Amino acid sequence: MEQSKKMLELYQFEECPYCKKVRTALTDLGMTYIIHNVPRNLEERDELEKVSGQRYVPVLVDPNTDTVIADDDEKAVEYLTENYENENVE
Repeated sequence: MEQSKKMLELYQFEECPYCKKVRTALTDLGMTYIIHNVPRNLEERDELEKVSGQRYVPVLVDPNTDTVIADDDEKAVEYLTENYENENVE
């Protein structure tokens, strides 16, 4: 019996075009995920820095594989496609 997967987490803010690319990929893959909206001000992103070691978005966290992809929308989309493209296919 397969262990249930934990939800992926996305640290982002709405107006960020790079974050939108990752949100779109998650939606296209039919994934449910957790959004953490971060402050626009870099100086206020202490929680993000604790998670990813830096203060830029988007940050994709996959607790299933202990993967953190920070500040790289293309790498995040590629990761999602490679690891989850066939997950939600019936």
